[in-house]
Amino acid sequence: MSETYQEQHLKSSEFITDMVIGMSDGLTVPFALAAGLSGAVDSNAIVITAGIAEIVAGCIAMGLGGYLAGKTEQEHYESELKREYFEVDNYHQKEIDEVKEIFAEYGIDEEGQTLLANQLSKDKKKWVDFMMKYELGLEEPHPKRARNSALTIGTAYIVGGFLPLSAYFFTDNPHEGLLVSAGITTICLFVFGYFKSKVTGQPPVKGAIKVMAIGLIAAAAAFGIAKFIG
Repeated sequence: MSETYQEQHLKSSEFITDMVIGMSDGLTVPFALAAGLSGAVDSNAIVITAGIAEIVAGCIAMGLGGYLAGKTEQEHYESELKREYFEVDNYHQKEIDEVKEIFAEYGIDEEGQTLLANQLSKDKKKWVDFMMKYELGLEEPHPKRARNSALTIGTAYIVGGFLPLSAYFFTDNPHEGLLVSAGITTICLFVFGYFKSKVTGQPPVKGAIKVMAIGLIAAAAAFGIAKFIG
């Protein structure tokens, strides 16, 4: 009996990457800050105020970083695309030879290389697209990549940041807030690490433990330094 095989490949990798960047930093940085302040102050209001300020600043900084990275990627692609069109127009045979070299790497013989290169060169756009992808390893970025990256990273950072900070809204002092925040953050880091690893094809439990450990170590270091200085 024949079975229909469904290929399973990861899609929207850019969105997932941005989500991971924003959420991981959002969970760990505000938590580490709140933990550090909890070892130095005796007022939840101070922790909350500083935490919100950090989340806002972090959201803007992370979002701006994502936007600039997206714009740089787009500008780099457009620059290389323009150069590739110039080379196709002015160094025709050299570009043909480069196409043949690419096909040679896949084990295609000389006759096949020549046939494929000549066929490909009949359509300039497809030829250039082929060279961009297989010679330079560049994929055309989404036209709204920079904006989408900024929004995804910034939003994920805000969501991640308010999870550990939320404990200080309903506790009486920073010590209690830290204990509750640690519990919330530990669970969130584990769940986040689990699903991140599962989506990216990594061992989910191992990935969850790794992400959780990194966040807790950062918070413990901040708490210890604040206590020591205090």
